Amino acid sequence: MLHGVEALVAAVIMVLMIGTASLLIGKKRNISFIPLLIVMGLVFGSVLKLANTYLVRKLLDYVRVLGLVIILFAEGHNLQWTILKRHFATIGTLDTISLVITAVIAAFVFSYVFHVPFLAGFLFGAIISATDPATLIPLFRQYRVREDLKIILITESIFNDPLGIVLTTLAVALVLPQAPSAKMMMMFAKFVPLYFASVLYFLYEVVVSIVLGIAMGVVTYYIIKLCGFERGEEILLFSLAMAFLGFLIGERLGASGYLVATVIGIVLGNHHVFFREKAYEALRMQTLIDTEVHFNEALATFATAFIFVLLGASIRIDVLIRTALPSLLVALAVILVARPIAALPIIPVGRWSFREYLFMSLEGPRGVVPSALAGLPLSLGLAYNIPWLIDWGEIILTATFVTVLVSITVETLWLPYIKRWLLGLESE
Repeated sequence: MLHGVEALVAAVIMVLMIGTASLLIGKKRNISFIPLLIVMGLVFGSVLKLANTYLVRKLLDYVRVLGLVIILFAEGHNLQWTILKRHFATIGTLDTISLVITAVIAAFVFSYVFHVPFLAGFLFGAIISATDPATLIPLFRQYRVREDLKIILITESIFNDPLGIVLTTLAVALVLPQAPSAKMMMMFAKFVPLYFASVLYFLYEVVVSIVLGIAMGVVTYYIIKLCGFERGEEILLFSLAMAFLGFLIGERLGASGYLVATVIGIVLGNHHVFFREKAYEALRMQTLIDTEVHFNEALATFATAFIFVLLGASIRIDVLIRTALPSLLVALAVILVARPIAALPIIPVGRWSFREYLFMSLEGPRGVVPSALAGLPLSLGLAYNIPWLIDWGEIILTATFVTVLVSITVETLWLPYIKRWLLGLESE
């Protein structure tokens, strides 16, 4: 049995080898590599015991932070401001009202199926509330979909990733008021009732994070411009340092560091919109940003492989066997009930037809953010030595694993059929 650094290196080797094999198989078979990462992580980590479960879970705790900052910062660059403005009503509805409705419905289903308190269900619902651009982007390259629907779903998933984390932070604060992330909410609770304080806390996190992200994005842009970065190496290191600095400051202020990093990426990725640039300045800056985006997307792929493989490897087989059926019921409820009901408000807001609404509601796979957050309740239960939270944490971890795996697999497989059925030839 390996211990210490050797065990850590063995776990890293397992992740990298599984990631390589999954990418090769996915490209050769023209399928999504993400379910392969999850299943192979389960087989090699949990079934064959090639990695220590305790070490895998501790590693996932660190990858959760570092990986999500990199992934969300990279995603922010791809969120086009002009498109966001054009479909603001629909995207804004999906990323706010629909996000919360999804979490609440999933919470009721989870608490009913597993016979646990609603707060445990809300913690699960918040974790799985975000959809996944890492699944949708390659999927829409493989199957051509109408440009407006494709852009809305991808943009929604990019922006609801950090908002899903904000909602999860709120859920953690309600379940565990003594957690450091709950300090700001408990301060609000001194003056107003707890549930109203939770609403204020959510708004505080969103507003402060966006303002801070814009400010740091502007500072980052002008430093890059004034320092005369000419080669890619400098901007690669500096931009990523600013993303992590934004995360750190955001967390220190009781806001969402993940949302801050995302907004910094949005500002840099849309520099031609937010800043007055001469033609040669815009070209030079775009060249630098393109270099940075390519590097960050490579890192994001690296982080994605770690998150999904470690999720599979962190599952206890006995818990999976015991909770497989109820977890499957919860997963199907998220896909077929929570998402369609939550997406209903977009019909009057965006004036979409019922078929367009139904297509968008059936393509919202859960992915990298839920996978990264899946082990958070269990980690908190172990850190604070709270038996009931440890029990909830094991169930939430397993149910999230099943929900992510089922949603990605099902919504990938049925896309060509529902596209033809709901959108017809106009989707080609």
